[in-house]
Amino acid sequence: MELDLTDDQAFFQETTRKFLAAECPITTVRALEHEPAGFSADYWRQGAELGWTSMLVAVPDGGGSLSGHGLLDLVLVAEEMGRAVAPGPLVPVSVVASTLSRSGTAEQRSEILPGLLTGERVAAWATGAVRATARGGDGFTLSGEAAPVEAGAQASHLLVSAESSDGPVQLLVPVDTPGVTCTPRGGLDLVRRFAEARFDEVTLPASAVVGSVGGAAEDIERQLQIAVVLQCAETCGAIDHIFEMTLEYLSDRYSFGRPLASYQALKHRVADDKMWLEACHGTATAAAKAVAAQASNAGELVSAAKAWIGPHATELIQDAVQLHGGIGVTWEHDLHLYLRRATVNRATYGTPEEHAERVATRILGAAS
Repeated sequence: MELDLTDDQAFFQETTRKFLAAECPITTVRALEHEPAGFSADYWRQGAELGWTSMLVAVPDGGGSLSGHGLLDLVLVAEEMGRAVAPGPLVPVSVVASTLSRSGTAEQRSEILPGLLTGERVAAWATGAVRATARGGDGFTLSGEAAPVEAGAQASHLLVSAESSDGPVQLLVPVDTPGVTCTPRGGLDLVRRFAEARFDEVTLPASAVVGSVGGAAEDIERQLQIAVVLQCAETCGAIDHIFEMTLEYLSDRYSFGRPLASYQALKHRVADDKMWLEACHGTATAAAKAVAAQASNAGELVSAAKAWIGPHATELIQDAVQLHGGIGVTWEHDLHLYLRRATVNRATYGTPEEHAERVATRILGAAS
């Protein structure tokens, strides 16, 4: 990210990088491929101790940030996780924690936030074709399904975004509630886990509502913005590392007595990749700053970032695979781990095409 870091932020970033290198190197990522959770509980608790889960939570609720803009601190974690293709439910936990801190009741905050902040508990954000039907002022009945739900099968609670007769509503749902089923689904990323959440006439009390009934649109938009900003930062970290890896390979690998980096045709391809990389950093940074400041154009900048970064990140990694030659397509090389992460990020929390449509709708709506 193109941020002017304070000394505290720079130290925090370096600490996170060293922690990930020590506790979750690539060998560990590979070893977690068949682990149901995709990460170890101790690893996530240690990350929480570093402050990963507290940045978007208000100080009275036990949170806090380094710079006063928690999201700008948190994108540093996301970027480092991208560089290491590290596991962990950073996006869903951050989305739920920030929403509860902002719009949750005192009871919801006191019950759920402590576990999220210590890393003892995981929560997930479930959005999809879910309908909430009011039960005569005595709560709601949920029906429908949401997929893909990141960390859904590892969560103790789901923050469900649903439609009701009064408009959008969000409800905090314990996963052990009768009628709730979270089924793990296969995925491309070795350590990123998703699930399908089904709600079969799930009965919930009125106390499950987060925010106001019919007035959840603003919270849902904010949640999407946070999720995409963190996702874009993570993808930028991944392609930044891939670009460095590729430059090193081209400099070390010789052909006909010359390093590959000396061939003009390859120089042009690397120059194109560098242009894409810097544009990804620029759009991701602009989106993060806008969301942190709650700017009026934050939604547009977030969608513009996702629409650009999604396809260009996967294209850059695909080009890196080609520049590596035959070794780039082997299981033993790490390139495919990053391609898997970037591809999953491209497809979740809205595709580039869907976000491009959001930008177009905002522009055309403003013009009319």
